[in-house]
Amino acid sequence: MNKDFTLSTYRSLLEAFLQAGYRFLTFEAYCRQKQKSSAQDGVSEPYVILRHDVDLRAANSLLTAQIEHQLGIRASYYFRVIEQSNQPDIIRAIAALGHEIGYHYEDMSIAQGDVPKALAHFEKWLGYFRIFYPVVTVCMHGAPASRYDGRDLWKTKSYRDFGIIGEPYFDVDFNSVFYLTDTGREWDGYRVSVRDKVKQQEEWIRQGRTFHSTDQIIDSLANGSYKRQLGNAVMLTTHPQRWTDNPYLWTKEYLSQSAKNIVKRILLWAKGY
Repeated sequence: MNKDFTLSTYRSLLEAFLQAGYRFLTFEAYCRQKQKSSAQDGVSEPYVILRHDVDLRAANSLLTAQIEHQLGIRASYYFRVIEQSNQPDIIRAIAALGHEIGYHYEDMSIAQGDVPKALAHFEKWLGYFRIFYPVVTVCMHGAPASRYDGRDLWKTKSYRDFGIIGEPYFDVDFNSVFYLTDTGREWDGYRVSVRDKVKQQEEWIRQGRTFHSTDQIIDSLANGSYKRQLGNAVMLTTHPQRWTDNPYLWTKEYLSQSAKNIVKRILLWAKGY
């Protein structure tokens, strides 16, 4: 059994998908193929849309990007504006490896719900990230402690007006794409997630399509049960800050996320979920 949330385990996960016959796509590539095709999702199967939300410790993201590059995989990396995520040298290095760069937006929280101010903030920082890459996709940052849902920014204006072709929570049909996210530092962390979840997960639970550890996903890919549990189309989302071979950082992240999960449960209880 692999120690979970290490870089070696992450490599094993990617290799297991490749060995099972999946191909990897950036979210940008997925969106562009949808535009070109009359098919429902526009992409031949089986495939994995590989997405990374760079919330903290940007240096970890360069390590996962290097592993993917070694395996011939391109992924999408979404960066926040905060210093722990927005590290220009790292963003450049990841882009140089052939990966997609996107904006991990949280403008509604930053602007405290002031929509005109939030839109101006979005436009400013989208322009900033386009210095590193011709950004055409963005992804909401969940900001569980905030009262504001970042997606509410688009109730009065379309992100397509900014040249954006895709946002995962709006532009992926999760009726046909299975969603795997390590939110909460576990693959069934939707139980403690405030916003990083999709409505189809309740049905997937009833169908037995759930995983807790990375080893369980790898085993499913190895023994053939993935055809039922994962299906032919997957969006795989990780937070690279969680994945490390450094014992100190691994323990720190484990303890920190365990505490955060308790807080998230309280927030969900308070909101009546």
